[in-house]
Amino acid sequence: MSVNIDSRVVTPGSDDFVDEAWQLKETINRQEGVLKQRYDFFTDAYRRSTVHCYVQEGELIGFAAVRRDGYILFLAVSQECRGEGIGKRLVARVAEDHETITCHARTSNDNALQFYEHLGFEIKRRIDDYYEDGGDAYYLKLGSDVGITGRISELMRR
Repeated sequence: MSVNIDSRVVTPGSDDFVDEAWQLKETINRQEGVLKQRYDFFTDAYRRSTVHCYVQEGELIGFAAVRRDGYILFLAVSQECRGEGIGKRLVARVAEDHETITCHARTSNDNALQFYEHLGFEIKRRIDDYYEDGGDAYYLKLGSDVGITGRISELMRR
């Protein structure tokens, strides 16, 4: 990861980077057809979460919004910065504070599913009609029963 990337943590209740996160999410939505949340839902969930951010030259290039129980509400990395380990580092930051990490991913979102599988997440179940638009989701988990600490440590050494 480039030395000119700054790591920031936005605490619950803060609006820091909320507009930038919305814009990054919307760019990904236009490019890939995923991350389809409504503005009010997104901003409300963002403000209730701890958000780990990566900023490069003043621009938000990746973020993970996480609930207190380790559930990742949103994880996004700009297309230009993918493959640089930012997503992996965001998940590792979440793992520092939680024994288990869970999330949902669209069954049609191959990029997300490959990413999570590479990190060691396991699909626990499929949920039909999970999303507002009728899309199906997988519920994924990385945690004590799948060795989160060792797996994340191993990933960070690569």
